[in-house]
Amino acid sequence: MTRSGDRLAREFAASARQGASAVETAELISRALAPVVAHDAVRLAGSNPAPGWDMGSFGFWHGYEPALVVELQNRYFLGDDPWAVDAIARRPVPVAMLGVGDHGAQRLLAEHGVGCELRLVLRDGRGVWGVLTLARELGGRPFDAVDARRVLDLTPELIAALRGYVMAVPLQSGAPALPPGVVIMGPDNRVKTATPQAYRWKEQLSRERGVPAWMGELFFAGLAMRARDPHAVPSTVYGPSVTYGRWTGFHAELLPETGEVAMVIEAASGKQLLPVFCDWYGITARERQVLTEVLDGAPPKRIAGRLGVSPYTVNDHLKAIFRKTGAGGRDELVTAVTG
Repeated sequence: MTRSGDRLAREFAASARQGASAVETAELISRALAPVVAHDAVRLAGSNPAPGWDMGSFGFWHGYEPALVVELQNRYFLGDDPWAVDAIARRPVPVAMLGVGDHGAQRLLAEHGVGCELRLVLRDGRGVWGVLTLARELGGRPFDAVDARRVLDLTPELIAALRGYVMAVPLQSGAPALPPGVVIMGPDNRVKTATPQAYRWKEQLSRERGVPAWMGELFFAGLAMRARDPHAVPSTVYGPSVTYGRWTGFHAELLPETGEVAMVIEAASGKQLLPVFCDWYGITARERQVLTEVLDGAPPKRIAGRLGVSPYTVNDHLKAIFRKTGAGGRDELVTAVTG
C-alpha cells in the first residue's frame, strides 16, 4: 500500500470512529489524495457492491459547488453525460477524463470554473464499490495519462478505505429502529409530501454525520430519477450504519398514474440486508450459509447437520464472522443484522 493510500485508510476509519462530519471527512480525503494527484475538488462515493454501477449509498464532496453537483446528476440520469459512471464501469480500464468541449456536461463544468474531471470507478472481482472523481479549475493543467495511472493504482486502497470506513463503527449503533416512513416525490423530483415517520428519519439521518441538506436532497432526487428510468432494474439502496445511524433501506417506485415517486425509508434487516452486509464485511459464501442458519435460530449442531460439516467447522466459521464484524458473540451479531 502506498503512503497516501495507507494514510487515507487510517484517517478515513478514524473519522468514522470519531464521528467526523461529512464535510470534515471530505476534506481529509482531499488532503490524503493531494500528494498522488493534484486537484481542486474531489468526490468519493460508496455503493453496495454490484456487477455494475447502481447508485451511491453514501458519499463525500469537497470543492464542488452544490449547484454544479445537482446539474451534473440531472444530466447523468437524462443520459447527457459522455462518461457516465455506469459506462466507465463497463470499460476494460475503468477510468476516464472529461475536459473542455462542446458536450453539454463539458460546457456545464466550464460555466462553473471546472476545466477537467478525472473519473475512476472502484471495481474489483466482486463488483463496483464506488467512484472517485477529481476536478481541476479552468485554466489549470488538464489531467493526463500519468494522473490516470496514479489514481488507477490506488483502486485497491480506495476500496479498502471505503470498507474500513463502513466497518469502523460498532455493529450496534444505538440509533432507534424507526417505523417505515414514506416520501412522495413530485414530477420535478422534489419532495411533495411526507409522513411524520419520514420526517423523523430525516432528523435522525441529518444528526449522524452532519450531512448538508443539499446532499440529502440530491440523494432523494437521484433515487426518484432512477425510479423513472424504464430500463433500470428496481432495487433498494442500502445505507450503512456509519452514515445513517443504522443500516437503512431506501426503495423508490414510480406511480404511473400521477407521475410521482413513492419512496420508503426503513430499517434494513434480516435476509434483505444479508447480501450487502456480507459484501462489506468480507464474509465468504460458506460463512454466509452459516450466518443465514444463525439468523433462523439454529444451534451449531443443527447447522452442522444441514450443511454436512462438523460442529467444530461451524464454530470456526462463527469465529471468523465474529472477527470480521467485531461482534462480541452470537446475540450481538443477530441483533445487528435483524434489528
